[in-house]
Amino acid sequence: MVIATKIRTSSISSAIEGGDIDAKLANLFLDSTTTGKENVGGGGGGGGVDGGMMMVEPIGATVRRALVAASREDRAIVGLSESINALSKTPEDFLFCFLAASGNPANHMHQVLLEAFCFEHDIYIIKVDSAEKLSRMLGTPRVESCALLQKSWSEGRTETITDVEDQLVDYCEEHWEAPIKPIVKLPEK
Repeated sequence: MVIATKIRTSSISSAIEGGDIDAKLANLFLDSTTTGKENVGGGGGGGGVDGGMMMVEPIGATVRRALVAASREDRAIVGLSESINALSKTPEDFLFCFLAASGNPANHMHQVLLEAFCFEHDIYIIKVDSAEKLSRMLGTPRVESCALLQKSWSEGRTETITDVEDQLVDYCEEHWEAPIKPIVKLPEK
């Protein structure tokens, strides 16, 4: 299965160089359906446990860990209105914006504007599959479709980033220029 995925990925990669949008979307789909294993090391001769293969945490679990940690440290702003207010005052203080689809057309318009604002201010946008799961992770009684994660600062007002946040930055950088952002499936619990 891994070999088949690599063959499909390599054939798609050659089509992407031509600029075909369908190939780019197919590549996003392939990225989101990989098995969760990643080759470690440079060669096929293995160099680690399990022949050079290691388990990589699903991105949904990484999002959960970052949100729970930020909530515990009071670095999470929950709610669309609260997020818009916080960003209007100090956009440079935020690292991530988590958005879930909202069935409300008015909320959708606010989310589109919020997404554009975040993109303009280099705030990473992570779309998630469920507002209910997002709210449950953050411990809010109301279902909210948006959450912001503030940067953490050391005593000398130096920006610090945790390992989990660093993994999310890497994920966001991979999809920064994507015309359609992938939707992260959050864990049930």
